[in-house]
Amino acid sequence: MNTSHLITAYYDAFNRGDREAMLSMLTDDVAHDLNQGARETGRDAFRAFLQRMDRCYGEQLRDIVVMVSADGLRAGAEYVVHGEYKVTDEGLPEAEGQRYVLPGGAFFDVRDGKIARVTNYYNLDDWIAQVGGNR
Repeated sequence: MNTSHLITAYYDAFNRGDREAMLSMLTDDVAHDLNQGARETGRDAFRAFLQRMDRCYGEQLRDIVVMVSADGLRAGAEYVVHGEYKVTDEGLPEAEGQRYVLPGGAFFDVRDGKIARVTNYYNLDDWIAQVGGNR
């Protein structure tokens, strides 16, 4: 699978809610850079992240555009998140089913046909403003 197809398949699995398919596309030692946060390492840490996300948020990504380096070892994606804030996430405003629409993006390293790094970005202040929190 080429890199463009890999990243597209990753987001297709995300939108279907197929977390096991997503995890199968990651290296065992995947590096996950959380938006405005720390780096987590490993597929198990990524699984725990997905479980927290699924508990607190219901999201679909739309208007996904994937860009790939000529050698296929790095990629980027831009998208629009359409979401619902379902359950309060630690350190964030109270959840009351608020809906949000937020541009976001991610950067990837690819190794041996799998995703070895995911770096996510979105504007946290914009999200907080949309869900009615004060920062």
